Amino acid sequence: MKPVDTSRLRELLLKCEKPSRYTGGEYGAPRAEWGAFNFCACFPDLYEVGMSNIGIKIVAQSFLKRGMCADFCFAPAKDFGSGLKELGVPLYSLSLKAPLSDFDMLGFSLQYELCYTNMLYMLDLAGIPLTREERRGGRYPLIVAGGPCAVNPEPLADFVDIFFIGDGESADADVAEAYVRHGGATEAFYREIGAMDGVYVPALTTPVYGDGGKIEWFEGIARVKKALIEDLDGAIYPDKFAVPNCESVHDRAVIEVMRGCYRGCRFCQAGFIYRPVRKRGIDTLTAQACALIKNTGYDEVSLNSLSTGDYGRLAELLKSLKGSLPPEVTLALPSLRADSFEGQFAQDSRKTSLTFAPEAGTQRLRDVINKDITEEEILKAAKSAFNAGYSAVKLYFMLGLPTETDDDLAGICEICEKIKLLYSSEKRQKSLRISVSVATFVPKPFTPFQWECQADEEQVKHKQDFLIKHLPRGVKLSWSAYYPSLLEAVLARGDRRLGKVIRRAYENGCTFDGWDNFFYEDGWRNAFDECGICAEQYVRERGEDELLPWDFIDICVDKKFLLAERKRAYGGKVTGSCLTGCKGCGMQGVCPAARGER
Repeated sequence: MKPVDTSRLRELLLKCEKPSRYTGGEYGAPRAEWGAFNFCACFPDLYEVGMSNIGIKIVAQSFLKRGMCADFCFAPAKDFGSGLKELGVPLYSLSLKAPLSDFDMLGFSLQYELCYTNMLYMLDLAGIPLTREERRGGRYPLIVAGGPCAVNPEPLADFVDIFFIGDGESADADVAEAYVRHGGATEAFYREIGAMDGVYVPALTTPVYGDGGKIEWFEGIARVKKALIEDLDGAIYPDKFAVPNCESVHDRAVIEVMRGCYRGCRFCQAGFIYRPVRKRGIDTLTAQACALIKNTGYDEVSLNSLSTGDYGRLAELLKSLKGSLPPEVTLALPSLRADSFEGQFAQDSRKTSLTFAPEAGTQRLRDVINKDITEEEILKAAKSAFNAGYSAVKLYFMLGLPTETDDDLAGICEICEKIKLLYSSEKRQKSLRISVSVATFVPKPFTPFQWECQADEEQVKHKQDFLIKHLPRGVKLSWSAYYPSLLEAVLARGDRRLGKVIRRAYENGCTFDGWDNFFYEDGWRNAFDECGICAEQYVRERGEDELLPWDFIDICVDKKFLLAERKRAYGGKVTGSCLTGCKGCGMQGVCPAARGER
């Protein structure tokens, strides 16, 4: 276990962009020392993105708490990656400067589908064979993966030894302890961990395809139940973070107020896979915020969750934080639902641009997607923000939602016009800035819309052109390119056959696919052609009786409930929030809200 010779990197570091990404030594970084089990958290994106991710820090803390080694590694930018290859230096961890191949386990955090080729990029730079088959019989680390994308693990099944499904606070370290007990990755080890909640071993499950190319059944382990942490107050959470050497995407302290969401928006994967809602108490959150500010030196705390405005004791929490934190510390606003925006929260927050996500332009379409907010609530929230001193509003919408028409697009324009009129109804010091961002709807697994088709390129272009033509003057419009959204949908709802396409795309030069300036469309198109696979077959409408590639994963939400929600969507019926009563999704036995807790 010898560190890489960093003296060989001096010239490369001097000429690459942001060398501080690769030097380690961050203030507050946990001390890494080799132990009985050695883990490296690998984030398949740039340092400044990965350093903002709380999930990998929680998982690393779970290893450290058990006396194991935990280190970090991020995908190097292309200039540094190519330099490593030229020098013959393997990709290494930040603290120990150890080659990734020296660790017992490499844990990849899959936050979005367009990072998949970056996982292969990191393995390749580390000199580790890409597939399980190529690694068979060799002395290589366990390649594991978790995060939201792991709920459909099949597109990456050829490359990954173990997937972690659900809450990752303890499952990873539980597997590590089993590895030590069994003296390595033995058959007995895989049999033991294959029975654990939240653990999927691809080698133990094989999809069987019929003549039409659809999955007929899963051979082997046919059910994997997600891991669930019921008590967040008692869950692992770091009391200090490593402060990045260069500015990160979210350069502030972060506390997770609650996990899950009450709302049940039918397009939102996170709202279903993170059920049920679990909250941290005010004392816990205040202690965590104070510890992070003390140990990092940050002057801002972000209150994170899928819907922070739904935290029932938000006013008390704000009072506790303000009374306990140094006076110069500000609170960062996450994106809020319009109907949960609180004036007090606005008063206590930094007066920057405020973000709302109406998602759809008309009440009809908001009912279809179960976004149970009204135009009146949107305007009321905007007025509250303007009165609190905000002069910039960002609005997020989706294009291509099921049943969407041009009338729904016109509704986006009308909302912007009404917000402009509302702002100008009173004399204000600054001019109003409205930004509208529209993303192409991507149907995701474990949502009521998992069976839907995705709008094609011609349809999406029409919708974008409509908004360009009809949005009020002065409103800034941004939109996503079509092919990356198509690819996201393909990878999100894909099966194991896509593994060869992902590998071919990487070999064609595709990396950092989530970055507009690096996305290589021809590389992906050629990969599908070379593998004889049609991308469009993965974005078609699925039959409700069709076996889906992820159906063996149990996120504890009943599939019958998702089907009922799809039917209600097409009927334009709102199910509403769990706060208005239990909807019977299947999680009643472990859901605090189902027990009446608010």
